[in-house]
Amino acid sequence: MNSLNIIKKNGEYRKVYSLGKSVADRRLVIYFFKNNLDTSRFGFTVSKKVGKAVTRNRVRRLLKEACRQNILKFPDGYDFVILARRGAAVIKFRQAEDSIIKLLKKVANGGGTP
Repeated sequence: MNSLNIIKKNGEYRKVYSLGKSVADRRLVIYFFKNNLDTSRFGFTVSKKVGKAVTRNRVRRLLKEACRQNILKFPDGYDFVILARRGAAVIKFRQAEDSIIKLLKKVANGGGTP
């Protein structure tokens, strides 16, 4: 079973937000930043706009599992912060996985806004 390396410190999140690039669709935003490590690290953000605590935790668990199952599709050496937008409150697992894969293709093509 593959496990994710999680970003835990607030400063690391801020670094990805301020210095990294982003790609987005209507449900998710992926911020990414080169971290000069051999592995990728992941952070997950679900704001109160998405819903109450139960809903936010459900969305966070779905996103973590979708990333864990597709970890080989993520390029190594990056920090990724995945932010759930308001439309993610009713997301199903397959939709989360499809959004992540679609956004990763944009990341691989060098896309993203600084």
